Amino acid sequence: MSSEVTWNDWLVAGIALAAGIAAGLLLRLVLRWLGKAAKRTRWSGDDVLVDALRYLVPWAATIAGAAIGATALPLTDRVRGIVNQSLTAALILFATLTATRVIVALIKAFTQARTGVAGSATIFVNISRVVVIAMGVLVVLQTMGISVAPLITALGVGGLAVALALQDTLANLFAGVHILASKTIQPGDYIRLSSGEEGYVVDINWRNTVVRNLSNNLVIIPNAKLSSTNMTNYTRPEQELTILVQAGVSYDSDLEHVERVTMEVVDEVMAEVEGGVREHEAAVRFHTFGDSRINFTVILGVGEFSDQYRIKHEFIKRLHGRFQAEGIRIPAPARTVALHPSGLSASAVLPQQRDASPELPLMQSPRHL
Repeated sequence: MSSEVTWNDWLVAGIALAAGIAAGLLLRLVLRWLGKAAKRTRWSGDDVLVDALRYLVPWAATIAGAAIGATALPLTDRVRGIVNQSLTAALILFATLTATRVIVALIKAFTQARTGVAGSATIFVNISRVVVIAMGVLVVLQTMGISVAPLITALGVGGLAVALALQDTLANLFAGVHILASKTIQPGDYIRLSSGEEGYVVDINWRNTVVRNLSNNLVIIPNAKLSSTNMTNYTRPEQELTILVQAGVSYDSDLEHVERVTMEVVDEVMAEVEGGVREHEAAVRFHTFGDSRINFTVILGVGEFSDQYRIKHEFIKRLHGRFQAEGIRIPAPARTVALHPSGLSASAVLPQQRDASPELPLMQSPRHL
């Protein structure tokens, strides 16, 4: 200090610091009121900004009060410089943390708005957080008079060694970034891998992709494996799906009547069962003369992948009941077997032996599907 500090100096400095703290608390109350007003708007960005300011403003006001109080004290130039550097570094640090909160919150809000699920692509969140904090730390060090050039050089050399040691981890990291950047899959999509894993994508982080299957279990898939395997995305480019249901009727059926009855059941299911798509153009297509029946395919539309099980269940149940009410028969396949006294079937006996041996009565053995 340049001279002896008096009680008057301490009083002025204390008043300035107290005024800064009081201003911070008052501004926090104002921002709390603004936060309630922001929640009534449709845009989520104002909520993020107000919440971040509620974190930054009290500290900024306190630091400003401390800086004003420091000017009231008779400090030497060296001490004054250290105090100013320290307060500036603290302000930059709090501003960096605030910027991190804003960026992370905006990324989460954006991904949730795009996918409609609570889970987000945390790989972008983590990368953004690390980059912003690293930049803030470098600025703080530069403010404190510490040269960052040797540090950056050391990090570059050390980063090369780390990259060689963490090849698999970095492969998963860049694979995750590539998956999200190419928009191959997004959180909320239903996917199926060629290896058999399937489910809804919950999250894509820096190392793996988390998939929740229909039994509510989580499947963890490394990003590198996901990007290199064959995969079907049942949500893109459209979420609505077309499903096929196979059926068959006997040869003595009136096919026009069968088609009309089937379409009536289809319309009923699409209108009454959750997951059905009324606007979808349903169809009935006869395609095969089978051994004991004429086979046809019913084309249905569902809202998303998991709806198909409910739609198939209700459609088959209602179609079976309607066929019974209309007298339309669904035959079971039958096989005709001719037995000879030797115990061999007709197909196993030579032609001349078949002519010489009297055949027993034919027997029919039904075989169920």
